[in-house]
Amino acid sequence: RSSGRETAARVAAGAVARAILAVRGVTVTGYALEIAGIRAARVDLAEVERNPVRSPDPEAARLMERAIEEAKGQGDSVGGVVEVIAEGVPAGLGDPVFDKLEALLAHAVLSVGAVRGFEIGDGFAAARLRGSAYNDELAVEGGRVRSRTNHAGGAIGGISTGERLVVRCAVRPPASIARPQRTVTAGGEPVEIAVEGRYDPCIVPRAVPVLEAMVALVLADRLLAQSALGRRQGS
Repeated sequence: RSSGRETAARVAAGAVARAILAVRGVTVTGYALEIAGIRAARVDLAEVERNPVRSPDPEAARLMERAIEEAKGQGDSVGGVVEVIAEGVPAGLGDPVFDKLEALLAHAVLSVGAVRGFEIGDGFAAARLRGSAYNDELAVEGGRVRSRTNHAGGAIGGISTGERLVVRCAVRPPASIARPQRTVTAGGEPVEIAVEGRYDPCIVPRAVPVLEAMVALVLADRLLAQSALGRRQGS
């Protein structure tokens, strides 16, 4: 249950969720926004599967790869940030109290073993803004009410707004490293341990499809719940 192999079932279920979402015009895409403190300066989704670190910025990708190799050479590991975006999410998914869309997404994402942080929209950056800068002003575009900005990240008050959903997840560095580390035995005696053989110096690229799957599962679940509610009300 603590192995990354456990996430295979999540990705498989996510594939089914993606099929449900695709019928409704919803797409979910993730990428490595940051690895070892190196952050993508631009987001080109076409670049994500063209490099081994799944970065949307080819320049940043090269630096990320170099940082991973450096950490591996020192018997160490690095973490990073995965960003997942969902396009075409209809307004109205979620609940204003117990099943807030943000809460469901956080629950799903934080259930992945290596994830240590979650944010939606501006996230923690919002704590440094004034309300006048953070609030998403509304306007009518093409006969539809839209947000001029999307600081909220596609969900307000627990309900999707119809704008792009933006989620970020902090992925810790792998704990299993070749560098000796101090610990204690079951009897409390101090010892040193080190991983021998193969180990992953960074799991951020591998976490991308897993986190895409978790976001897709939440959205598919909410869409199906909304459809079921509509059928009950119609009857």
